[in-house]
Amino acid sequence: MFGSHKRVDMALNRDVERLLKSADHGVLPIVEAGEPVLRAQCVQYDGQLSKHTLHKLIETMRTTMLAAPGVGLAGPQIGLNLALAVVEDHADGDDDPREIAEFPFHVIINPAYEPVGEETRSFYEGCLSVEGYQAVRKRWLDIVAHWHDEEGNRHEERLHGWPARIFQHETDHLSGELYIDKAEIRSLTTVENLEDFWCEDPVPTQAAKELGFDL
Repeated sequence: MFGSHKRVDMALNRDVERLLKSADHGVLPIVEAGEPVLRAQCVQYDGQLSKHTLHKLIETMRTTMLAAPGVGLAGPQIGLNLALAVVEDHADGDDDPREIAEFPFHVIINPAYEPVGEETRSFYEGCLSVEGYQAVRKRWLDIVAHWHDEEGNRHEERLHGWPARIFQHETDHLSGELYIDKAEIRSLTTVENLEDFWCEDPVPTQAAKELGFDL
């Protein structure tokens, strides 16, 4: 449970309420690469917001994520330096080498992860804060994920494949990291070129050969 904050941070709570009121039909603008908030270490969440404000924030973040559309959205991506994110993916990944799987809606507060084993996978990945581009990023195949939910309950779960990638991506946001920081930069492509040249096989073997990067 959240506990060290004996009272709500009223100034922060007011700032978040003002942010939520600025939403257009429940959708907030997404912060783009280059803004300092995306490079800051987030403050751990420990009850600084009222329950009412926290639940409205979560609802607005989910609406914003789905409208983008995306499968995850972290606090810094709406300009909020708090360690929380929302994730959700319902893609059908049968026979997909990326091992896409159902990932129900989660609120992940103060998330962390550790790799299980040493296996990694490299696939094209994008980000709502780096709109219009994707690049190949190596990620752990299996992780143990830790987080708290909006009620302060602690969770631990082993994640595999694409859900593990989503969790790693959003958790990294909260430490000021963007996926491009450790991407194969020669793989960087516009979304249009990804669809035209490299989307037939999700494993970027041909892209690596023709663009000149290692998998």
